[in-house]
Amino acid sequence: MSNISSLFNLFPEADVEQSRQVLNRLGLAGKDLKRSDKLSGGQQQRVGLARALMQNPELILADEPVSSLDPATSNQIMDLLAEFNEKDGMAVICNLHLPSLAKAYGSRIIVLSKGRIVYDGSPTDLSEDKLNSFYNSQ
Repeated sequence: MSNISSLFNLFPEADVEQSRQVLNRLGLAGKDLKRSDKLSGGQQQRVGLARALMQNPELILADEPVSSLDPATSNQIMDLLAEFNEKDGMAVICNLHLPSLAKAYGSRIIVLSKGRIVYDGSPTDLSEDKLNSFYNSQ
């Protein structure tokens, strides 16, 4: 698709249908004609995911996907990322600053402190005491 075609909103019907299916899966059915700047923060995050999914990726790199979202919406976004991993087999690498979310959703956690890896392991092995020692040593 050329930039000129996209400028005039001339997309192949297959792409339009795929985008509607992706938006529907993300809970944005009927929002395909709405400007993204008119959507809520959580809806905008889902639009970002939809854009990524339209590329049929094998890997999603999610940098702070829940920043500035309320807890309920944060969990919805994390649930979607987990679904892509579990149902679609997409690898998901997610950078989070909320240890509770990382422990709830991650299968592997890597903790960095001052540019160094201080923990690399299972969420179940990452105790509150360990977390506190990482954050209090800075």
